[in-house]
Amino acid sequence: MHLIIDGYGVDPGKANDLNFIFDVLDRTPDEIGMTKIMPPYVFRYCGVQEQDMGISGIVLIAESHISIHTFPVHGHINIDIFSCKEFDAEAVIDAMRRNFNAAHVKTHILKRGLEYLPGREEKNGALASSRGTVATV
Repeated sequence: MHLIIDGYGVDPGKANDLNFIFDVLDRTPDEIGMTKIMPPYVFRYCGVQEQDMGISGIVLIAESHISIHTFPVHGHINIDIFSCKEFDAEAVIDAMRRNFNAAHVKTHILKRGLEYLPGREEKNGALASSRGTVATV
């Protein structure tokens, strides 16, 4: 499952606060029942143009990762939660909306790697044969 959250009208102070972004990334894995395997890595990007600046952060979890990218000048955030373990997407969306005081959010949920889920073994052959091959260099 890959949850994509685009937040608009967010609190620019929170979107520009390194410690706040670190805290959100640090506590979210526990809140959604995931296993954090490293502390969050969070850094400030100072772009050539002011509107490009923001904060990016990621925390690796045993189930995959959680990332946040902020654009304080625009009051915008991008959040991705990718996990091989199911989680309550609506609860995460509501929590992130509250965390950043977002006026509104757009969300997408992608189901990824479905051919590897239990009970899909019989379909693996059909899926594999329908895909092209990619040459490695």
